Amino acid sequence: MPYIIITRDKADSLALRTKVRDVHLAYLDKHKAKLLAAGALTADNGTGGEGGVIIYDTEDRAEAEAFIAGDPFTEAELFESVTVKRWRKAFFNGERLV
Repeated sequence: MPYIIITRDKADSLALRTKVRDVHLAYLDKHKAKLLAAGALTADNGTGGEGGVIIYDTEDRAEAEAFIAGDPFTEAELFESVTVKRWRKAFFNGERLV
């Protein structure tokens, strides 16, 4: 079962998010074989960035934690909080799995 990683940005950190975004995306590209999904949490109108959600395909919690620890956003101290939780798929790509 994969792990879901939920991050929340520190207040008033959009400038930092924007500054580090390209390096963060390059990091995700480097690890794309393990990414089931990844994206920013935004305002309802799709603007800004307030955190993110990553679904990381591993059976090893330590690997998921090491992945987010190495993320340039983490290294830039963008996040107020990071939650790593095991995720059981019930539906995926329109298919029921359980």
